[in-house]
Amino acid sequence: MRFIFKTDYTQDIRLAKHGGHLFWYSLLMVGMLFAPWIVSEYWLAQLTFILIYAIVGLGLMLLAGFTGLFSIGHAAFLGVGAYTQAVLTNAGVPFPLALLCAGALSAAVGMVVGLPALRVKGIYLGIATLSFGFIVEEIFARWESVTGGNAGIHIKPPSLFGLKLDSGDEFYFLCLVLAVGSTLLILNLLRSPTGRAFVAIRDSEVSAQSMGIHLARYKTLSYAISAALAGIGGALYAHKLQFISPDQFNILQSIDLLLMVVIGGLGSVHGAFLGAIFLITMPQVIALGKDYLPATIGQAPGLQGTVYGLVLIAFVLFEPLGLYGRWLKVRTYLQTFPFYRRGTFKRQKSFQKSDRLR
Repeated sequence: MRFIFKTDYTQDIRLAKHGGHLFWYSLLMVGMLFAPWIVSEYWLAQLTFILIYAIVGLGLMLLAGFTGLFSIGHAAFLGVGAYTQAVLTNAGVPFPLALLCAGALSAAVGMVVGLPALRVKGIYLGIATLSFGFIVEEIFARWESVTGGNAGIHIKPPSLFGLKLDSGDEFYFLCLVLAVGSTLLILNLLRSPTGRAFVAIRDSEVSAQSMGIHLARYKTLSYAISAALAGIGGALYAHKLQFISPDQFNILQSIDLLLMVVIGGLGSVHGAFLGAIFLITMPQVIALGKDYLPATIGQAPGLQGTVYGLVLIAFVLFEPLGLYGRWLKVRTYLQTFPFYRRGTFKRQKSFQKSDRLR
């Protein structure tokens, strides 16, 4: 098992904690760079969707995993970014400027949605964000002069500095650069006083406020950053599909996004990517498994939703830390074998306030 002996502050704030991190992440990056020449066109498209959903997941992870504010209408921010990108791109606005506007407008909308978070929390906050998602979906459907209504709207391929990114390989590299940039942004944000304030709010709002943290300011900022990343992901999502309609940003999409960060592992940057991999690959696994199931089960219309529900229940009951939490346990087992103790990750008993006073 690896132990790091730190002798100065720069070691504590370094992104790569040791040489192993640097080696494996460099190897992963090399593999991602050579992916267009290694995998088929279909799987490259799936990898592109993973990167897009990872960007959105990083924003939702910052909100839910690090600030403790849940959103059940996060697909609305995805839609705001997608429609903003589609309208501006079709109007001839350069891609970088349109992408910046998509993120900025989504952040502005996120600040408005973040206002209820200053007054309510828990299930009531979830209901407020859910209502906002329904309102935005209805606006997309009714504002036909801009969004095209239920008929949808087509979007032109992105063009960067005069180069049209109309092939799958070129668009994949664009998504890769933005995903890496978003990851570095979140990692550096979490090391800053702002990120530490987010975590303090998640752990205890009363304690955070007693330390001088302005709850309203940081909650609103968390919603804004999360919505901005969702808007950027929505812009890329629109370019990838080249056609968007209001039904693509409904409550089911919001549930998928929330499912992504919960199963990936709340409170970890790795969890956003693991959750995106799960969200994209699970339908493929279900489709492949249908051939080995009886016709009455394999052709059932609600099979995918049932599998998703069972997987979510299993993670909540047996692995609340998600896929990343399971990987930490497997890694610890491999590092300490044969001296691993079964009770290493045993959850501590939780007490109610009345129990503590007895």
